[in-house]
Amino acid sequence: MDVVRHLPNQGWIEVIVGSMFSGKSEELIRRLRRAQIARQKVQIFKPAVDTRYAEDAIVSHSEMRIASRVVASSRTLLDLVEDDTEVVGIDEGQFFDQDLPAVVNELADRGKRVIVAGLDQDYLGKPFEPMPQLLAIAEYITKTLAICMVCGAPANRTYRKLKRGGRVVVGGADLYEARCRRCFELGRRVRSPAPQVTPGGTDAPSKPRPRVRRLKPRRRAARRLR
Repeated sequence: MDVVRHLPNQGWIEVIVGSMFSGKSEELIRRLRRAQIARQKVQIFKPAVDTRYAEDAIVSHSEMRIASRVVASSRTLLDLVEDDTEVVGIDEGQFFDQDLPAVVNELADRGKRVIVAGLDQDYLGKPFEPMPQLLAIAEYITKTLAICMVCGAPANRTYRKLKRGGRVVVGGADLYEARCRRCFELGRRVRSPAPQVTPGGTDAPSKPRPRVRRLKPRRRAARRLR
């Protein structure tokens, strides 16, 4: 979804939510890059806790990246966002404190287009604050779906494979997988199939080789000399 600014100094909030591996960060990066191509001034931020792939960039699971700045708290954004900035991007909104909705609202009142991406549910399937509060005040909402890594159905939940830590445990495919409603409720009673690595290096399932029927060589009948 791409929003066109109709009036100068008119701000709004866009929220992108979904499970892990659903393309939230990719969609955020896509919108921010389009704004940069349009020569709009863009500032991008992410929480200090998220250092999985890079400290100075937002990186998606598919390795799309865009330069960003790390912040320790939501209130810091009010000091860092410059007056002439037109678009503000924020990734991993669920890792920010409870002041994020109020801060984002104030930035929108200043005339900024604010785009926030994050998980709407935690590993227990419960609303992941402060994302529900952001959904309530946003003008535009995008819900992304992943593919269940067990059955292949549309997935909107994040399943933690290992019992580790509390609510916030930063990790990737080693700790989490996307699941549909049914497979999420089944939990450890179902498992995702192990990836099969093909000679080309991709994790695509290998196709069965066709059976080759071997024909026995025909013996040439010796010609009898009469």
